[in-house]
Amino acid sequence: MQARAKFLGHAIHQMLIPYPLALLTTAIIFDVVHLFTGNPLWSTIAYWMIAAGIIGGLIAAIFGFLDWLAIPSRTRAKGVGSRHGIGNVVMVVLFAASWILRRPDPGAPTTVAFLLALAGGALSLYTGWLGGELVDRHGMAVDEGANLDAPSSMSGLPATSTATKGT
Repeated sequence: MQARAKFLGHAIHQMLIPYPLALLTTAIIFDVVHLFTGNPLWSTIAYWMIAAGIIGGLIAAIFGFLDWLAIPSRTRAKGVGSRHGIGNVVMVVLFAASWILRRPDPGAPTTVAFLLALAGGALSLYTGWLGGELVDRHGMAVDEGANLDAPSSMSGLPATSTATKGT
């Protein structure tokens, strides 16, 4: 099933999600570095990475929601997509709460702020797995006829159209 929102032949949601996930995951890593070094710079950087990750996550969510709307009702994929989307909203809320708690002193996050970010990171592992289910098991955002010798999406040809098809 092809994605509803595409750019240059590829699903926009899948192009955008690496950025917020990388930013939010790295924020957790920087918080851990802060715990070991005591240097507030690491948590200050994490604070801004969380802000950027939240913005990126919300932008990616718009395109994910458009793709979810295209999934036929009463299919397993619709339920998986619902859990994926709702879980990601909860994950962003956890990081947003962490960010808000950090605002008074970004270089010295409270234990609760750190734990909220950690919970958001743990949840992202589950929602990422659900996203993999959608693509790998349900064929979401995969061109019909996709194959190892498919032409470039920029060619304008369908995935099943190859020069070596049938050989």
